[in-house]
Amino acid sequence: MKTEIDKTTQLSNYQGLLSRMLNNGVVILDGGIGTELERRGVTMDNDAWCGAAAENHTDILQSVHIDYINSGAEVITANTYASSRLMLENAGLGSKVEEINFNAVSAAIRARKQSGKTGLVVAGSLSHMVPIKTGTDRPSVKKALTRATVFSALKEMAHILRDSGCQLILLEMLYDPQKMELALEAAISTGLPVWAGLSARQSIDRMLLSYEKNNDINFCEIVKIVADKKVDAVGIMHTPSNLISSALDVINQHWGGPSFAYPDSGHFRMPNWIFEDVIKPEELRKYAENWVSQGASAIGGCCGLSPEHIKAIADLKK
Repeated sequence: MKTEIDKTTQLSNYQGLLSRMLNNGVVILDGGIGTELERRGVTMDNDAWCGAAAENHTDILQSVHIDYINSGAEVITANTYASSRLMLENAGLGSKVEEINFNAVSAAIRARKQSGKTGLVVAGSLSHMVPIKTGTDRPSVKKALTRATVFSALKEMAHILRDSGCQLILLEMLYDPQKMELALEAAISTGLPVWAGLSARQSIDRMLLSYEKNNDINFCEIVKIVADKKVDAVGIMHTPSNLISSALDVINQHWGGPSFAYPDSGHFRMPNWIFEDVIKPEELRKYAENWVSQGASAIGGCCGLSPEHIKAIADLKK
């Protein structure tokens, strides 16, 4: 299942965006997609979270993308974060992996066309997310996954994103050293540009760690994993706003290319996002100004953040 795409135009759009980032420009990313679908009444799947939404809700999904575009977003992220075979098969949708991901990418492409802003870049989200135990944010232990199984699913997903018309693969929420190596290899194998988005947490003694909750891994260790890979940008995402600055400092110590930042706000309890104490748009704006001063060349939002948040930071574009 492939879409008709003008690859010369697609490449030109992305290269223009990357050139700005390499020359001290600032690109505006969109905000949370799955959580915005939930805000608009789409029921989250008990096994695949927002991954199944593109089976039946592409009209709402397209409207989410349009609202982000109208708020100033220049990178439109397809709702594919939780729709690899690792997630969809768990939800009984293994036979629809290609269809659901094609639908998700197509919704983003249609939104770009509807907006008339042809220079926008459509990114395919790819994560190493595995099934999560209901009512928690911890992986389910019902079924052990081998490295071969994980890599096969991520490579399949990456190539579906490419063939569906994405211009960029956005690796999101990388934090498990073994799985992130597989995700990087899968994404790079497509030949598309790749951005690596890392996630962090803070220890009791205020050390910055990988988001991995079963082991205390210094954040710099996962930065080092991506720093020598063939990626165009390295960033920090799905991480509270108050930790982003420290994470950017670490990224800047080990990575010499473009960096990006997009925080989350609230917390996850499978299958729902809990919209508690969500940062106000004007507060996000203050943080974002600091990230730009640190050299972040792309900024946006993740889970819990909305078009209103993106609108608040949109004039930081340059």
